[in-house]
Amino acid sequence: MTIRTILKMGDPRLLRVAQPVTAFDTPALHQLVNDMRETMQAVNGAGLAAPQIGEDWQVVIFGSGERNPRYPDRPIVPPTVLINPVITPLGADEEDDWEGCLSVPGLRGKVPRFARIHYRGVDLLGAPIDRVAEGFHARVVQHECDHLIGKLYPMRVRDFTQFGYTEVLFPEIGAVEDD
Repeated sequence: MTIRTILKMGDPRLLRVAQPVTAFDTPALHQLVNDMRETMQAVNGAGLAAPQIGEDWQVVIFGSGERNPRYPDRPIVPPTVLINPVITPLGADEEDDWEGCLSVPGLRGKVPRFARIHYRGVDLLGAPIDRVAEGFHARVVQHECDHLIGKLYPMRVRDFTQFGYTEVLFPEIGAVEDD
């Protein structure tokens, strides 16, 4: 396993539309997911998408089964490997909440997301995943899947008075992001 370099906003590779995965349970796919997991854990990420480490595949991971120090007041999200995801909003209701991103270090912004979603895809072995999520879980899934279509959360910010440096907006967690 390897901790990979996380691409930062401005890198054109973050703006590409990722390719679907067509072969499952392969050594290369296992290696990619292991690298993603190691990388995400090393920086206390809530999730990570393959494009963030320069890999052009529709693969996201999220959750850890324990409290995340970058989001200490948020509920635990189940650890998941989600490949070739499809998200369907369950209603038009949106919630605004703060987001950060490993590819946009040191900043946070208030982002509207669908409050409830249905997501499906497959796992590392190609087995189907079919879930309904709401709240923080739904937000994390939508955020990570945005990376697969070349979107970073600042592109979704509607009110730039609600966008700024983590150390200013949230001094209690700013140090966690500086590690």
